Amino acid sequence: MSYTMREVAKKAGVSPATVSRVLNKTKDISPETEKRVLDAVKQLNYYKNVHAQRLSTGKSDLFGLVISEIVNPYFPELIRGFQAAAWDKGYDVLLCNTEYNRARTESVVRKLIESDVRGVAVMTASLEKNRTAELVAARIGLVFCNLGPAETLVSNISIDYQRGISQAIEHVISLGHRRAAVISGPEDNRTAVNIRQSLIAGLEARSFKLFPVIESNYRVDAGASAVRAILEQPEMPSVIFCGSDLIAMGAMSALEDAGISVPEDVSIVGIDDISFAFLARPPLTTISVPRERLGMLAFEALEKMLRLKRRKGADYYLETELIVRKSTAPPRHGKN
Repeated sequence: MSYTMREVAKKAGVSPATVSRVLNKTKDISPETEKRVLDAVKQLNYYKNVHAQRLSTGKSDLFGLVISEIVNPYFPELIRGFQAAAWDKGYDVLLCNTEYNRARTESVVRKLIESDVRGVAVMTASLEKNRTAELVAARIGLVFCNLGPAETLVSNISIDYQRGISQAIEHVISLGHRRAAVISGPEDNRTAVNIRQSLIAGLEARSFKLFPVIESNYRVDAGASAVRAILEQPEMPSVIFCGSDLIAMGAMSALEDAGISVPEDVSIVGIDDISFAFLARPPLTTISVPRERLGMLAFEALEKMLRLKRRKGADYYLETELIVRKSTAPPRHGKN
C-alpha cells in the first residue's frame, strides 16, 4: 500500500509541512520531532514523490556533475565528495560524461537543461564557458575548475598546481637532479597547458637542462609511447615530470621494458595522487590534488551561489602538495 505525506504527518503528530522539512532538510527541526517523522516514514515505508514535489515547488532536487570519463581514476573521489555533500542536503546528482566528444558534450548540456537541474559542477576541461551559455540562460548556476573569473551564475575553483610543482622541483634538486624531461597532458586541455607552463618555467628558473616537452593524453599507453620517444634521444634525463599519474605509470612501465630502473636510473614524478599511485612499483612520488574536497567544494559553491538573491559567483582555491614516495632518488653518480 502506498501512503501519502499527509498520512505520515498524522502518524507522527506533525504537519505535512514539517514532514517535508525533515525529508528535504530545508530547516532545522528538533531532534525529537525529526525522530518521530523518520520513525513514521520507516513504519509506513513512505517514499517521497519527486515528480509531485517538482510540480508543487517548481524546482527539482537535482544537481549536475560533468566529468570527462568515468573510467579515469582521477574522478571517483571527486564524485564521492560532490555526491556526499549533495545527499547531506537532501539533493540528488545527475552524473554526465563528455568522453571528450563534441556531440556528446552538446547532448550533456541539453540533458541538464531538460532535467531542470538547479546547478552544475563542470569538472572537465572539455566543456568551456562558450558551450555552457544555454545553461546560464536557463538560470542554472555553474561552477568550473581552473577557468575563472567568477561572474553572475558562475563560480570558479582554482587548483594551485604551482605550489605542488614548486615543491616537486625543490625535492628533485635536493636529490641532485639537473636534467629533466616533461611529458605533458594534451594541448587542448587548459589544465594540462597550465601545468606544463608551470613545470617549464620552474625548471628553467632553476637552470635545469630541459629536454623537448612531449605532449601526451591522460592514458597509460600514451605515457609509455612518450618514454619510447625519450629513449630515442642521444642522452637520457635523470628525472621525468609527468602531467598525470596515469602518464607516469605508463612511463614507468616503458622504462622497465627497456631495462631502465626507476628510480636508480631515472626518477619519475606524477600529478594527482590517484588511488593506484602508492600501489605502483615503485610507489609513485606525486603532486596530490585533494579531489574529494574538490567535489565537496564544488557543491558548496553552487549551493551558496544559488541562495544569493543576485546569484553572484565567487572564486575558490585548493592547494596541492607533494607526496614523496620511492619513484624518486638521487641520480647515479655523474649522471645528474
